[in-house]
Amino acid sequence: MNQTFDLLIIGGGINGTAIARDAAGRGLSVCLCEKDDLASHTSSASTKLIHGGLRYLEHYEFRLVSESLKEREVLLRSAPHIIWPMRFVLPYDKGLRPKWMLRAGLFLYDSLGGREILPGTKTVDLAQPPHNQVLEARLKTGFEYSDCWVEDARLVVLNAVDAASKGAVIKTRTAVTDLRSVASGGYEADVKSEKDGVHQIKANAVINAAGPWVEDVLLKLKPGRNRSTLRLVKGSHIVTRRLFDGDHAYIFQNADDRVIFAIPYEQDYTLIGTTDVPYTDKTEAVKASESEISYLCEAANEYFLSDISPNDVVWTYSGVRPLYDDQSEEASEVTRDYVLNLDEFEEGFPFLSVYGGKITTSRKLAEHVMDKLSPFFKSAGAAWTKKAHLPGGDIDGADYDKFSAAIRLQHPEIDPTILNRLCRGYGTRVHAIINGAKNTEDLGKLFGAGLTESEIKYLVEVEWVRSAEDIFWRRSKLGLHMSESEQKEASLWFESAFSSI
Repeated sequence: MNQTFDLLIIGGGINGTAIARDAAGRGLSVCLCEKDDLASHTSSASTKLIHGGLRYLEHYEFRLVSESLKEREVLLRSAPHIIWPMRFVLPYDKGLRPKWMLRAGLFLYDSLGGREILPGTKTVDLAQPPHNQVLEARLKTGFEYSDCWVEDARLVVLNAVDAASKGAVIKTRTAVTDLRSVASGGYEADVKSEKDGVHQIKANAVINAAGPWVEDVLLKLKPGRNRSTLRLVKGSHIVTRRLFDGDHAYIFQNADDRVIFAIPYEQDYTLIGTTDVPYTDKTEAVKASESEISYLCEAANEYFLSDISPNDVVWTYSGVRPLYDDQSEEASEVTRDYVLNLDEFEEGFPFLSVYGGKITTSRKLAEHVMDKLSPFFKSAGAAWTKKAHLPGGDIDGADYDKFSAAIRLQHPEIDPTILNRLCRGYGTRVHAIINGAKNTEDLGKLFGAGLTESEIKYLVEVEWVRSAEDIFWRRSKLGLHMSESEQKEASLWFESAFSSI
């Protein structure tokens, strides 16, 4: 490929794909390279929240909290199939943050974001059901407030799908092995993929959205750079069998001033996280350590009536957050705000590195990137994503329940459990998977937990799936629901059916 693009974006996480979507929608030619699968690393290892970050108020990050709160409803409207409102219960625990501080923080939280859809904070009696049967007896009062849940890896993929529909070239399993500025202007990258081998890509601008590898990419272009502005922090989560009924989540204060969440997950489970651990050795595997697992169990046990132990953990996941180093002493205090560093290694040809950021602010971050690039691309169109839907999100009135009920009525001979999951994952694009099927059998081979041949084919054709693992742990979380034998059978079938990809 010898085409010259306006933008080469390095990194297929939430920031890279959001920027690709925004830029392509403004008429720029875009090529995005991701060395693994989309959302393979940090962007699929979040707490799965679209939220303002209540505890960021304690660090006076009012701009970040305000922007995040405003983005909740923007994103909710754009993709109501993968994003939905959730109520969070914050118990007051004597000896930790005083009750007045919690009230004041939540008042600010309700006030900064310009809520239109989400309900505000209210006081709850924890001595009454359902909380009294779940929480320790000492906990009498709490506060309930709103944020949103998101299927994080699917948000990344949908940004990429939308970018591709607007002309962006999305290249997964494609590593940028070398990068240089060229005498004639712009940049040239050597890229390597199993499918295409080694070839060159030229671009008038580079967006370095490589997350934990952002400085590695920068060093390819500027080897002499010796000051790091990156702070790597590992966050781990544990998953247990479901610990409480209801659609609400809990947010618990810890004695170390941190907080953890306990969230209903994948119908049958509870998600607990996260930790904040410095990550200084890049050769160290990114996985939950025994001490992190114990920490999360012990933190939850301070609040739940029924204790859990590491033996109750059925799955863990971890990610490394690429934060901008603001010299904070504690990892939990490092800013979660994003920083955009713009360099011109060749005059008139920008190189922009993205540090930090949250899933919640990814759309706004992309707009800010385009603002920074506007002097270099004067023909680019105006900002457009605020009122746009993500693929599958064009649900009438953003009423997901009405939409999914209508799909079940339209297809009475298809297993409703399968339909419900497809509606959640794909929204209005569910029709592309059903593709004229009259009954469940018409969807092709069934591999377990509702995964069908029809869905797999769609994922390969539209969503860059190249292995069964991409399906089990990123396009969905079916790995939690399928047995080992079911996963093995699906993997063998996949390898046979798609050996040429």
